[in-house]
Amino acid sequence: TLSALGALLLCSQAALESARAGLNLCAQMIVPSLLPFFILSSLLQQLGLPGILGRWLSPVTQKLFGIGGAGASALLLGVTGGYPLGADAVARLRRSGALTREQAERALAFCNNSGPGFFLGVAGGMVLDSIPAGLALYGIHVLSALCAGVLLASRDVPRAALKKLRPQEPPALSRAFSEAVSGSCAALLQISGLVIFFTAMTALLQRALPALPAQGLLTGLLELTSGITQLTGDWNTRFLCCAFLLSWGSVCVHFQASGL
Repeated sequence: TLSALGALLLCSQAALESARAGLNLCAQMIVPSLLPFFILSSLLQQLGLPGILGRWLSPVTQKLFGIGGAGASALLLGVTGGYPLGADAVARLRRSGALTREQAERALAFCNNSGPGFFLGVAGGMVLDSIPAGLALYGIHVLSALCAGVLLASRDVPRAALKKLRPQEPPALSRAFSEAVSGSCAALLQISGLVIFFTAMTALLQRALPALPAQGLLTGLLELTSGITQLTGDWNTRFLCCAFLLSWGSVCVHFQASGL
């Protein structure tokens, strides 16, 4: 912490420029892409989607992943909305009692994923110059998440742990929408703060270290978007690095998930 503070003081101009770049990143990419999904996720959960999926899919999710059927909604949102929407959905299910703590911890391993927009637009379009390659990466990503869920599934889950949501009267749509908007804006404010902070830290780290061939990969370990757009090398190297970084998510994404 003291080292980071010292670096900010010594390289204040670089920190300011990188923080501004992080702010632009949030305004141009993160908030527009995540806010609608966050609002929709909260709205669907308040209106009873986990309960509906729980009744329909409980036998499947219990057999494959060892969690209640409500977890299917978190998986669906996690593979379509991107980081950290899956983690947010799991946290909401845990607070509502639809998932036990042990189930929620395992669900995070396969429900919190990067979304198709990032794979196709950033990884495929910007880094690899190939939308089909981005689509292939997305398919690998989703398949890996499902395999992780199956491998981590507890085969001895107590019956009490396979808790289903009891049907409840959903709130009025106007109230549910208002709460969804306010909660989503608060969550995105926290996420944006983390992105700006880690963008500044990665810029300071790059100034402190000499230029490295794998600088984009190292940056991506801390902040995903900044790192993946800096990837260099031949096409195969960039493809493999994209696959690794998108599955890891970055330290920034892990902090985002832990704060939800």
